[in-house]
Amino acid sequence: MTVQVAAFYGFTALDGAVLPALQEELKRLAAAAGLRGTVLLAQEGVNGTVSGPAPGVQRLLDRLRQLPGLGQLEAKVSQAPEQAFHRLKVRLKREIVTMGCPTVKPAEQVGTYVPPQQWEALTRDPGTLVVDTRNTYEVGVGTFEGAIHPGTGSFREFPAWVESTLRPLVEQRKPKAIAMFCTGGIRCEKSTAYLLQQGFEQVHHLQGGILRYLEEVPEQGSSWRGECYVFDQRVSVNHRLEPGSYRLCHACGLPLSPADRDHPAYREGVSCPHCIARFSDADRARFAERQRQLQLAQGRGKAHIGAPMPGA
Repeated sequence: MTVQVAAFYGFTALDGAVLPALQEELKRLAAAAGLRGTVLLAQEGVNGTVSGPAPGVQRLLDRLRQLPGLGQLEAKVSQAPEQAFHRLKVRLKREIVTMGCPTVKPAEQVGTYVPPQQWEALTRDPGTLVVDTRNTYEVGVGTFEGAIHPGTGSFREFPAWVESTLRPLVEQRKPKAIAMFCTGGIRCEKSTAYLLQQGFEQVHHLQGGILRYLEEVPEQGSSWRGECYVFDQRVSVNHRLEPGSYRLCHACGLPLSPADRDHPAYREGVSCPHCIARFSDADRARFAERQRQLQLAQGRGKAHIGAPMPGA
């Protein structure tokens, strides 16, 4: 049965004293609505992706929109042929997207929003510096043509990359604008807030992220290349927001292209070209047993939750 997948976030000041009670309330609501996925709560706002029946997804979004400052909370909604997550998690965090810079407050200041329909005009301008704020494994699945990639393994590394690479590059090229993008928009909100705090000017970001762009901009004439990595069991989506061709390595958690799965190092659930040298024979024996249990569970028509999720 087709389910709805909704990705959402919102920066707003929430009272830390009420977050534990809100956490329990959302757990009960989401469980009763048949939802799975992850919802993160922090004093800076909310962030999450859930999947399940459309009425249940709507019920959760309606409740979140009742929170202070989240009345206009938007969600990127797509469809999946089955549940996109193994379980439901509602967690309290220090940040809803971890940069490690507590003085950065996107609820107070962010870069200029660029609607998807205006993105191509901005980024094709030779005077625009286009920056992909995502991590290396995401960029490898797909990105915008000509974008600069920070080569980060986590978002925490982004401020250091700004100082070591982006600032000298901006001083050298003197671009008219900096255009940043990410999957759904949340990392761009925080990264543009950081750049503005650090004195950068003419900072822009793709409104709604790649997912909104793929939803609204036709594939013909688009500068998007490849598929878009997503943090659920679909692993990637194509330009039509349909499940893509990538699969997850259950050993290391990285996305695998069809070519990766044809590589001699690939053994389902045990190893892939990215991790063949990272694990010992004992590790691979454990992975092989986990894969066997996964296949047994699938044969019984049950979900097995031992495999790593995307982004693990």
